[in-house]
Amino acid sequence: MRLTRSVTGLTGAAALTWLAGPAAAQLRDVFQAPNPINEGIHKTFAAEIGAGRGVLTTPGSSTFLIARDPFRAVRRGRQVFQRKFTLGEGLWDERREGAIATDPNIGAGLADSCAGCHGRPRGSPGHGGNTFTRPDSRDARHLFGLGLQEMLADETTAELRAIRADAVALARSTRMAQTVGLFTSKGLSYGEITVRPSGNINFAGLEGIDTDLRVRPFQAEGGSFAIREMVVGELKAEMGLEAPDVDLLIASRGGRVTTPLGMVLDGRADRVDAPPVSTPAQDGDGDGKVNEIPVAIVDYLESFLLNSFPPAVGFTSPEAALGRAVFTQIGCARCHIPNLPIDRDRRVVDVDTAFDSVNPEPFNGLFGSVTSLVASPSAAALFGARPPPLPPVQPPAGGAFLVRNLFTDLKRHDIGPAFYERNFDGSLHKMFMTAPLWGVATTAPYGHDGRSVNIEQAILRHGGEAQNERDIFAGLDRANQLFVLDFLGSLQLFPPDDTPSNLQPADPTAGAFPQTGHGAIALTPLFVNPRDLE
Repeated sequence: MRLTRSVTGLTGAAALTWLAGPAAAQLRDVFQAPNPINEGIHKTFAAEIGAGRGVLTTPGSSTFLIARDPFRAVRRGRQVFQRKFTLGEGLWDERREGAIATDPNIGAGLADSCAGCHGRPRGSPGHGGNTFTRPDSRDARHLFGLGLQEMLADETTAELRAIRADAVALARSTRMAQTVGLFTSKGLSYGEITVRPSGNINFAGLEGIDTDLRVRPFQAEGGSFAIREMVVGELKAEMGLEAPDVDLLIASRGGRVTTPLGMVLDGRADRVDAPPVSTPAQDGDGDGKVNEIPVAIVDYLESFLLNSFPPAVGFTSPEAALGRAVFTQIGCARCHIPNLPIDRDRRVVDVDTAFDSVNPEPFNGLFGSVTSLVASPSAAALFGARPPPLPPVQPPAGGAFLVRNLFTDLKRHDIGPAFYERNFDGSLHKMFMTAPLWGVATTAPYGHDGRSVNIEQAILRHGGEAQNERDIFAGLDRANQLFVLDFLGSLQLFPPDDTPSNLQPADPTAGAFPQTGHGAIALTPLFVNPRDLE
């Protein structure tokens, strides 16, 4: 059952408090940085940790909130994502300052929050600045729709491995070599493999993926496949914060574990990076701080990013609609596939954000339609005036879902020497994942290295496997080129705190409008107890 709720139960001072909730990219909690208008996170870090991971019956634990109050868990993760950490909380690793001669990657750090690199537009898991991960630097990509990419990649991996297993079984039973195409039900193709009767596999025909058949959608080169693995790695690499994550520890040692958000990490099938420290008592970086990022905080970050809202479709003019058709006709959709199906949605919320000329709003012309994706208990049990002491479990409904306007094929490609990147050992990195185009209009500059200042330059920079499509675009008359650029200009990111929604429409009659009353996409009204604000 899909449930959409309005914000009608939120009135008076509670509504005003919620409207004035955090909207900046990076935030301190109000206990660290008090201010006259009480802006910031209204929880200390200790309060966000709460009862730790706990179990299903431990109130205040991450397991409890993810299962019984999932929208609050998403909100908690967003707060942690925006939170500015301090040296006293373990930020940075002073020992790395002396390692610059052996670690040229040192300049990638020094961020004090996740939003320090992923904070544009404000209040969102957006894109950010340029950092020194490679000699020619790299741009921090946006994290909108991250969970959708994780689910698509994981389901595709399972299907590819099932094809391989069937081919191995058939080759052995028939004692004949079997050549099979790696074509998935999602419409994706990864070439072919040949399986010999011995079970040995020839991967010469493989395309865009490693021989383990694991689709890794994260990082430009396709380095990670799990949100949790990426989160723990980036906390350490960019902020010096160490998470003794038990799930990654088990998987990195060959075990199998399912995270609280339903992602299976199986160390027997995949390489999973170990956490930077193995126990909460270990001080890996020698800064005198231990358990810097407890497992419950990783749970909340995974919850937030799994449910991260997809980008928006902005105003679509007739020219933009025509440009989408031209985009397909000239072959760009061969790699930038627009829509891909998910078989089992692990999210608890969906947000469809699009241009809306009817609902009044002052900032970006967008309106978000929020839909709950939980397998909902009775409305009386969940939304009664006096919630029960132990709220019912609200698991994801797990329905099928079509991811629209993603524009990727989840493969690695060589798109020509203009996109190659130098490594610190002097070698060149040549293969990159097809970048999803959703949000492309608002993520300039372009290329992983940020060398292209506009979309047209990025298109004309293509070569290699995309040389033909690039040349066709270059040969179009100017009108058709502009149609394509109009279409790409409609694929936008947005600030959730400044975009009205069915949960909080804009109210032009509010005092100090539009600083207040501008509406927002926030999940607070969907809390088990929406009056208990965070």
